[in-house]
Amino acid sequence: MTTTLSTGLPITAEQVQALFTTRDPQANKGTFGAAAILGGASGMTGAAILAARAALKTGAGKVFVGLTQSPSPVSYDALCPELMLRSVPDLIAQAADMQAWAAGCGLGHSDQAIGWLRQLFVSRKSAPLVVDADGLNALASGAAAPTWGRGDVVLTPHPAEAARLLGISTEQIQADRPAAAQSIASQYRSWVVLKGAQTVVCAPDQSWQTNLTGNVGLATGGTGDVLTGILVSLLAQGLPVHIAVPAGVWLHGSAADRLVQRGIGPIGLTAGELVDAARDLRNQRPQ
Repeated sequence: MTTTLSTGLPITAEQVQALFTTRDPQANKGTFGAAAILGGASGMTGAAILAARAALKTGAGKVFVGLTQSPSPVSYDALCPELMLRSVPDLIAQAADMQAWAAGCGLGHSDQAIGWLRQLFVSRKSAPLVVDADGLNALASGAAAPTWGRGDVVLTPHPAEAARLLGISTEQIQADRPAAAQSIASQYRSWVVLKGAQTVVCAPDQSWQTNLTGNVGLATGGTGDVLTGILVSLLAQGLPVHIAVPAGVWLHGSAADRLVQRGIGPIGLTAGELVDAARDLRNQRPQ
């Protein structure tokens, strides 16, 4: 199936219909896939937990978290005890059981964390992989190489991270966002989600679209982690990447719009609030 997007046009309502497909009443947790999150270094535990909560509440059957701290500061998430925390070596050893991976949310810069990232690139085989935040910085610095082999990869930079990936200024990124996304997609042979006002979604074939949902309430810490969690969740549930990526970006922005409509933001809107709003949307076919 083609991955070509409607170049330059907004993400359409038709592209997001898969979010609202009625679930088979005979399904079980295995039906909806296992998503794994690698990140959460010291001082950044919340980044990985936010991504994992988003993955769980947007429909993944099982969600695993490997915190890049040793020893782990927590044994479970008190608000979402359904999340399964593992040591990173144990989690990577389970790579064959995971339908999709996300790496980078609060990953950190330690040699150990970067070593685990490199190991994941190999161990994931062809499972879809979303790379965000410190994972992108590791690529930009050369600490990790894009040795991820087969399988779909989605990079989710904000403008400053995109600038590091391309070795140019943030101002140059913002001057032509579609061209920047295309350059990253070409260099890394990946899907690219260039975050910001009217997020650009670019396929490896250079076709691209913009997203018109979302608002300035997303300009707060942790919202990118929630987006990563939504994307890995949809991929784990088996949505093809050309559907999961634009639909996930649309859902993330629409959740923020829903909150603002309720008077929750844009000022003071929090990343954690996005998670439940995204779940609400998946369970309500839009008008």
